[in-house]
This record gives sequence, structure tokens and C-alpha cells, in this order.
Amino acid sequence: MTNAEPENYNDVDLTVVGGAGHVGIPLVLCFADSGLTVLINDRNKAALRTLSEGTLPFIEYDAQPVLDRVLANKALRYGSSPSDIGRNGPVIVTIGTPVDEFLNPVPGPVKECLDDLLPHMDDGQLLILRSTIYPGTTEWVARYLESLGRKLFVAYCPERVVQGYGIPELKSLPQIVSGTTPEAEEMAAQLFSRIAPDIVRVKPLEAELAKLFTNVYRYIEFATTNQFYMIAQSAGADYGAVLDAMKRNYPRSARIPGPGFSAGPCLFKDTMQLAAFSRNQFALGHAAMLVNEGLVLHVIDQLRESYDLANCTVGLLGMAFKPEIDDVRASLSYKLKNGLLMHARRVLTTDPLVKNDQDLLPLAEVVAQSDILVLCTPHKIYKNLATQGKPVFDVWNFIEPAHAE
Repeated sequence: MTNAEPENYNDVDLTVVGGAGHVGIPLVLCFADSGLTVLINDRNKAALRTLSEGTLPFIEYDAQPVLDRVLANKALRYGSSPSDIGRNGPVIVTIGTPVDEFLNPVPGPVKECLDDLLPHMDDGQLLILRSTIYPGTTEWVARYLESLGRKLFVAYCPERVVQGYGIPELKSLPQIVSGTTPEAEEMAAQLFSRIAPDIVRVKPLEAELAKLFTNVYRYIEFATTNQFYMIAQSAGADYGAVLDAMKRNYPRSARIPGPGFSAGPCLFKDTMQLAAFSRNQFALGHAAMLVNEGLVLHVIDQLRESYDLANCTVGLLGMAFKPEIDDVRASLSYKLKNGLLMHARRVLTTDPLVKNDQDLLPLAEVVAQSDILVLCTPHKIYKNLATQGKPVFDVWNFIEPAHAE
């Protein structure tokens, strides 16, 4: 890295563990831009090096000017080991609770992270959990620390920003704050008051559920419109026309989203966590999962009914899990690719933003070589795409009709 790492971090005001990731970077930059000296603690040394050299490791809109400012102000420090944390200020941990292959929450990563950090933290420090965690985890952490004889203040302050737009949203959205003691809550509120316009104080379990409910509600919304889409299409109706009729100048339908692949690293996972927390009595969540995951299978069935796929090359447009970002984690585009490989002669893929998939081809090449095109991710570049007369399967109703001949 171009910035020499100090031998100790006594001058650090805040440490963000996992600070070079999608949750961490916007948070680090906002706090550093507020006047704090922030330590980015992350095992990804390549990402640390990239940041120290003034480049973002992934798309985060509006972040580059902030990164330039905080580097000029020497407000960032870097560490890749659990021992590389500040012992004077708060420590924010962005490690969350994943789900396993059985769709059950896995609490291990949070405990493993804590066990690595605790030898290097002092009693009296504030420990803030940031990512989605299984309900009850915050209080469990407090009890676990007490069982070890440690006296840290424990808070949960969930991240709720849209990926790619973390900088403006951290500065404009209310921040939910909770603590296992009044002192922890107050310390967390004082910290986040530096960057958030409003602080919403609740109990830890309420904060954990608020985070899950927010993501799960969005997932259910997407499932609703995706189910409508499949019903309309099966009946021979144009769902784009139906949706326009429902929404045009009719405020009670204004929030209905359009159809499309709904996935990514949060929505599916959080829905399954809530289902596990409710002892699998969350029928609505399971139904939403079946609809959103089933949309891919619906697309494959429609293609098989309409084309002789065994003699067709199918081109997939967009592999990121949502438009205008470069993140492919849990993208349903890959589920579609894998499904089509069982039926089509060839499957080609392209995405102008994704950089970590060696199978991607240039857009022009995919269009030229494909018999059928499928819009998976509605990046802006595809809006007026010249399809060379190739048929386009467009769940999103995104490509202009004049171009999708």
C-alpha cells in the first residue's frame, strides 16, 4: 500500500471490521469524511491496497470524491489482522449471519470473529454489530462476553442502504440504534449522529427484526409482481400493459414494482432467516421464495415452448444481481445459465460492469452469435440495444420495443 501502516493504532477513532466490503466501505468513508480517523480492518489485502491507492474495489456511486478527500486528509488506516484494531474507539463489525445449504442461520461466523478480536480489545470499548444477524444475536453476544468476564458495551445498528448508493443514503436516512444497556445505546447514538440526520432508538430484538422485516417485505413485494407476471403471461396477456393500467395516475398502485429476477446477497437470505426464526411458520416468506426462484424456471419453460433450444444459442444480457452494479453474488442470472445449459446448444453471457467472470463475452459478440437473447439484468446500456432482429425474452419489459424486434 502506498500509505505506510503504523505499528500501532492509538490515533484511530473508529475501527470497521470488514471495512473493505460492500457494507463497510460506505460506512468507512462517511465516518472518515465526518472528521474521524478510521481504521479499515479487512482480510482482503488486495481491496485494502486498492483503497489506499485511491481506487474503489467495486461500484459505489458518489464514493470516489469522498475517498479522494479522506485520503488527502490522511483519515484512513489499514489492517488485515485481528490484532490490527484500535483500542481507544468503537469497533464496528460488519460480519453477519449467513444461511447454510438447509436454509438455516449459521451463527458461527459472528462468534469466530468475536473470538479473534477480543484479545485485542479493551474493556470499556463499544462493539457495534452492523450486518443482518439472526434475531437474539445481540443479546447473545452480550451474555457471551459476560461469561468471559469481558466488559464491553454492545450495540446493534443495522445497515439499510441500497447497494451502490450507500454514501447518499447513509447521509439522508434515519439510523436505527439499539444497545444491550442504556450506556451502549447512547454511545452508538452519539457515534451515528455524526453522519445520520435522525436516530431511531429501539431495543436490540426490535432493531434485528426491523432489519429483517425491511428486506423481507421488499422480497415479498417482488414476489407479488412476479406472480402477477406469470399469471398474466400464462393467460396470454401483456403484463406491461396490465401494470401500466394499474398504476397510471392511480396512487394506491403506485408502489407496485415491475417484474424481474429478485435475488442478491440479502433478500433471499434474510427471508430464510426470518422463516427459521418463526420455526418455519412463515408461509408467506416461503411462498415468496418459491415465486422469485421459480421465475427462472418459468423463463426456461417459456423458452422451451417457443424455441427448439437444442438447436439454439441463447445469449444472456446482464449477470449482476441488480442493475448498474458489478456484484454477482446470488444472482439469478447464473441460475438461469445453469438451467439453460441442460437444454440449449450454447449459452453465452455478457455484462458491461462485472469484472470477475472470465466466461463473459463482449456485448456485440453475444448479440451476433445468439439466436435468442434474454434480458437478465436491466443495465441502462441495454435500453436501446440493437438486437439485429434477434428475439428478446424481456421479463422486465425494459428494452424499447423498436429495438427488441
